[in-house]
Amino acid sequence: MLSVVDHFPVLIIAISLLSAFTILIAGWRNKKSCWFISFATILVQLVMAVLILNHVLSVGTIHYWLGGWAPPWGIEYVIDAFNAYVLVIVLFICLLTAIYAKRSMEREQPRKIVTFYVVFQLLVTGLCGIIVTGDLFNLYVFLEIASLAAYALIAVAGGRALKASYNYVIMGSIGACFYLLGVGFLYAVTGSLNMADLSHLLPPLYGNKVVQAAFVFFVVGLSIKMALFPLHIWQPDAYAYAPSAVTVIIAAAMSKVSIYAFIRVLFSVFTTEFIQIYVPIDTAISWIAAIAIIVGSVIAIMQTNLKRMLAYSSVSQVGYIVLGVGLFSTHWGLTGALIHILNHAITKGCLFMVAGAIIYRAGLWNIRDFEGLSKKMPYTCAAFTLAALSMIGVPPTVGFITKLCLLLASLEAVEYAFVVVILASTLLNLVYFWRVIERMYFVKEERENKIKKDEAPVSMVIPALILGSLCVIVGLLWLAGAATPLLPIVKQAVNTLLETGVGAAP
Repeated sequence: MLSVVDHFPVLIIAISLLSAFTILIAGWRNKKSCWFISFATILVQLVMAVLILNHVLSVGTIHYWLGGWAPPWGIEYVIDAFNAYVLVIVLFICLLTAIYAKRSMEREQPRKIVTFYVVFQLLVTGLCGIIVTGDLFNLYVFLEIASLAAYALIAVAGGRALKASYNYVIMGSIGACFYLLGVGFLYAVTGSLNMADLSHLLPPLYGNKVVQAAFVFFVVGLSIKMALFPLHIWQPDAYAYAPSAVTVIIAAAMSKVSIYAFIRVLFSVFTTEFIQIYVPIDTAISWIAAIAIIVGSVIAIMQTNLKRMLAYSSVSQVGYIVLGVGLFSTHWGLTGALIHILNHAITKGCLFMVAGAIIYRAGLWNIRDFEGLSKKMPYTCAAFTLAALSMIGVPPTVGFITKLCLLLASLEAVEYAFVVVILASTLLNLVYFWRVIERMYFVKEERENKIKKDEAPVSMVIPALILGSLCVIVGLLWLAGAATPLLPIVKQAVNTLLETGVGAAP
């Protein structure tokens, strides 16, 4: 007998998809209703996600068979500790983005409000679908829904955003084709698309060249989607020229879902045994991640446009997560990766919100023009500073926790080169974030009296301050250990991936 919560995985998708059509119809009569419908929908989804997370932690994994068809013949939605954790993070970011977008989109694209919220809700639908599904092909369908929505949201700004969106379409389509080839290869060998079923069918076939080729296709395809160096070339322009609210959700939420899919396929379909024995790429992806960490930080230092600087910073931050994945032989590696998913979501979401707020109020893109900005926009600059400190890894922020976990993982794996990379990247992070903070706070005396306080709208500042504050609060919660729910959630998610291999297995 299914409980009410057991139905939430499919309801989260259904109400979001229905909301997109409702927004379209309601928007014809009154475009002001679009925001309220979208906000209410995502709020309900977030409440459901929190209840799902509580149910998973207290009762166990949720299995929902669509249409009553038992897997592997039917599509199954499966939620364990790992994707329940990611689902709450993503919907929380989407909710704050919806609040932030109200004034931001009214200023940037006043004639495309209805279109924006329809496509925005479709993007949320795709992101949630990727997270909850236990079927490889169904994941591809939702991945394409989310990707097509993202392409459209970036292009809505016009001008240089059109080229950025086109580049994203090309790279995203290549990534999707690689992923789909992987799905086809596995189906040809096993006749199944269910993740849990595949994890049981594949072990006798690990030596099969078709299975190994499928694994490579999955890794390359999803690496493009999550912008892992050197497959990140679509990202900087997409982040820099998209509308501010769109940049927030793509950088803070969509990239995390792509990383989730990467980790899910690696550990819940192929398992750690396959990675360690048959296709030992853990060392290779660790070194690629290490290079990404350094190269992304170095190029970020060279940028004068704040959004482009943050875009290259994201290339570096994805490297941290992938480095943790590559060091999965220690629990510290995956622990650091999962915590950094949360860290990157809240910090990068905050930083891009601040960038959009500065553009909205002061019309400034160039970091060199930020001199004295803290006098004009004190709360916005305070949010930026908190998030920047977390990115640098200053204790007790959550960024410090993730870097500490990755350092411990590197030491336990006797990979001292990665210790040097993490410490060097911290110094590089300090360089490019400090120059922004210095411009904001250290004002020349002759200009001080000329600067008047003029903050961005409250609906844009409050979400940024919430995320900035969480950078410190989450760090303190982690340091508090088992006394808070964060540590048990991450620990159970790591155990799901490492010990069982298949958190989705019945």
